[in-house]
Amino acid sequence: MNRYDEAKKLLRKYKQSHIIDFMEKQKDSIKEKLIDQVLSLDFEELELLKKKIYEEIYVDLEELQPIKSVKPNELSKEERKEIEKIGEEIIKNNKYAVVTTAGGQGTRLGHNMPKGTYKLDIGEEGKYLFEILAEALFNANKEYGITIPWYIMTSEENNKDTIDFLEEHSYFHYPKEYVMVFVQNSMPLMDEDRKLLIGKNGLIKTASNGNGDIFYSMNDKKVIEDMEKRGIEWVFISSVDNILLKMADILLIGMTVKNGTQLGTKTVLKEYPEEKVGVVCKQRNQIKVIEYTEMPNDIAKIAYDNGELVFGESHINCNLFNINALKKISKEKLNYHIAFKKANYIDENGSYIMPEKPNAYKFEKFLADAFNFFDDISILRGKREEDFAPIKNLTGVDTPETAKKLYENYWRKNK
Repeated sequence: MNRYDEAKKLLRKYKQSHIIDFMEKQKDSIKEKLIDQVLSLDFEELELLKKKIYEEIYVDLEELQPIKSVKPNELSKEERKEIEKIGEEIIKNNKYAVVTTAGGQGTRLGHNMPKGTYKLDIGEEGKYLFEILAEALFNANKEYGITIPWYIMTSEENNKDTIDFLEEHSYFHYPKEYVMVFVQNSMPLMDEDRKLLIGKNGLIKTASNGNGDIFYSMNDKKVIEDMEKRGIEWVFISSVDNILLKMADILLIGMTVKNGTQLGTKTVLKEYPEEKVGVVCKQRNQIKVIEYTEMPNDIAKIAYDNGELVFGESHINCNLFNINALKKISKEKLNYHIAFKKANYIDENGSYIMPEKPNAYKFEKFLADAFNFFDDISILRGKREEDFAPIKNLTGVDTPETAKKLYENYWRKNK
């Protein structure tokens, strides 16, 4: 059986024959790429995910318990000095690296490019998200007399644009030999009839499979291997869109090391029960992050006598992992979550369709699900006005306007 016949057999077996009809109309160059793509797909996994679409989502909330965090203002001067000294030594001894997840587009911001290339109205000339992170790393390098390796995870969709942008801006003068860009994996999208979509490029349409793929991709793309060669022991993983991110938080590092845990995370206190953030908690001696969509309102509203929410430790995607933890997780299989989103596609007549409402199922892994593999974590509670200025939406909450205000207020106070 030749490769074309093998691809057609797979497509018929898994009820995706519309791809065959499309393929037969294409030039040989596109047809060959489509054949390669079809033969590379894990159709058995896709079948399981198709069934999952039909299933009612069940979230186990039995035996859910709040989790304790360390609040910096409750530490004595001696305690804080000791912890920060541990964190400083990790950085000064070149045992620390940073990973930025930057696989998304700025679509919700009206920016049809990688999100990290979005420019904020900050300062005289404005600043790009990548530029703000590079500045934070430069400040840490200057303070500790080293250069922190910077790894950037892109997606198939935005990798070329990201690299072109960074090259155009000379990596914002960050030493190129300390920057490594790697691509995360992707998953096909399915329409409401569970049929694979065709993208503008004439291939099966895919999308990045969530920030939880980072562990597998870091192993697969030799990132962990590169870190080990450099002597890295601790890795900070965060997203590209928080402009108050502390890229080298010696208190978080030192606390995690001192506690003897393999991972640490920074939280901020949830502002109100309905806030759209996941919360860190415990369940049967496992660390969990319960997403806001999964947390019933009656549980979300439970508060202590002082009004502070019992389940209020918001996960803000500021995570520290020991490299051995990364290696462990990279061999585990994280579950997929299903999202229903808008996706442009080419229909059976060859027309390019831009839907006005959600039309496609996307399959994503969540980084925070990796916490489940550990029975302990170090949690440092930060302050929203000092640690968390995300840019998610063009209007409403977590906008460029709200982030700019937080950023400027912070630097006005900390010059």
